Amino acid sequence: MKKKVLVLYYSQTGQLKCVIDSFIKDLPDSNIEVDLKPIKPKRDYPFPWPFYQFFDEFPESVYLDGCEIEEIEDIDKDYDLVIIGYTVWYMAPSIPITAFMKSEQAKKILKNKPVVTLIVCRDMWVLAQEKMKEMLKNIGAIHIDNVALTDRGGSVASLVTLPRFLWTGRKDAFLFFPPAGIDEIEIKRASRFGKRLKEALKNDKEKRREPLLKNLGAVNVNGKLIATEKIANRSFKVWGKLIKMAGPKYSVERKVVITIYFTFLLSLIFTVVPLNIVIRKIVYPFQKEKIKAMEEYYELPSGR
Repeated sequence: MKKKVLVLYYSQTGQLKCVIDSFIKDLPDSNIEVDLKPIKPKRDYPFPWPFYQFFDEFPESVYLDGCEIEEIEDIDKDYDLVIIGYTVWYMAPSIPITAFMKSEQAKKILKNKPVVTLIVCRDMWVLAQEKMKEMLKNIGAIHIDNVALTDRGGSVASLVTLPRFLWTGRKDAFLFFPPAGIDEIEIKRASRFGKRLKEALKNDKEKRREPLLKNLGAVNVNGKLIATEKIANRSFKVWGKLIKMAGPKYSVERKVVITIYFTFLLSLIFTVVPLNIVIRKIVYPFQKEKIKAMEEYYELPSGR
């Protein structure tokens, strides 16, 4: 009997789409049918992303407000496996993905279905994934695997290279900074996940509702960043609320608060971030076991 796989995604810059294309390259055959369906916002997000529009989405991302999206057409309700590809906006799944996850259509399609999540982001994704796991749970989906591909530049360099890419569309190397985004080799290597899923589907392993992508290097959590993520998330909640209170989207009032927030953010990058790196190095030997336990938890269900 032919197996059906649904792949859902929203790719603003096109990078996630490239990863997905590689991920599922070897998945379809005469016995496996793949439906590739983009999530389409009614008001799409531009790329390159103008500065103020980029920050204007900050509160809605943080508070998981979603946006208006088109209903997905020509979609079946009886899939054997669902793959959801998303990027991380402000420690949360992108707004269009959040909108879909909270839609009635998501409840109909994903309830009782095994789901594989695929994340493409900078380097801090664990809290976004926790929010995604909660949304999956709320609609009765069964989360069996997670894959996370992160920016090649690392924590510090990507603070510069990623905004440059989003605001200008340029991802090339410059000065002493590496290129932005996921390394092309890593994108090509993503096909290993599709090959494993193909083998699993042919042997009905998806019916066990257990991880299918173990021992493939699906995720690699940097435990030293978890505390930083939690601190940043709390800060985002406070500033997100302030920006929301300032006025409606794209208003002058919001721009004023966004300008203040950006100034605050720059001061953190040049003062608190370097200090935090030093503190992490000092504290790590004393919290090694605790950090290791957190890494193992956040790397579930697929693991390294």
